[in-house]
Amino acid sequence: MIGSLLLIMFFFDTSRATRKVETEIPESEWVARAVSGDEDAFVHLAASYRPRLWSTASRFARSRPELEDLVQDLLLKLWRGLPGYRSDAPFDHWVMTVAVRGCYDFLRSNRRRRESESLVDPTDRCNDPDPSGDRVRSRREAWETVSLLLERLEARDRLVITLLDLEERGVRETAALTGWSESNVKVRAHRARKKMREFLTELGLES
Repeated sequence: MIGSLLLIMFFFDTSRATRKVETEIPESEWVARAVSGDEDAFVHLAASYRPRLWSTASRFARSRPELEDLVQDLLLKLWRGLPGYRSDAPFDHWVMTVAVRGCYDFLRSNRRRRESESLVDPTDRCNDPDPSGDRVRSRREAWETVSLLLERLEARDRLVITLLDLEERGVRETAALTGWSESNVKVRAHRARKKMREFLTELGLES
């Protein structure tokens, strides 16, 4: 049941009719209800975190269908992981920790199959007033280069670079989200950036 509810909720806004009532209930109450097994409460929480989940997942998906599948998988991980959530930890941090680690699992299990596909451009906007303009073209070319470099990194290195450089998270937050030590994050980031510079040289793009 929860799977179909999540699909409907995530791709269509089903909360509009009750939004006024929902805003009067604190998030902690929605969390408590969801932890106790209330599917409607979880659907409400998932809807509120939809933009952040979609944004994070788009850094790793290589097509729109793959992105939708990844987001659905993250939502199911959150639902199944709720019994283990501890109320002494911020709920938003728990959500993003599950999401980041889910994306890491996704990278590890899909790397070979993904090599021949194209990444989803998270900077793309369907309502861009000039989709064929120089600005959009330059942006897409830059993203294609970044995507090519990221694809050549190991899953852990790519995850670290994505969190630090693309999502602009700090070392401490990245360590907390991944479960790795801060020193490990720093070392991986240093090595990954070195590899990316080497890849740029191979492509003839590094001066």
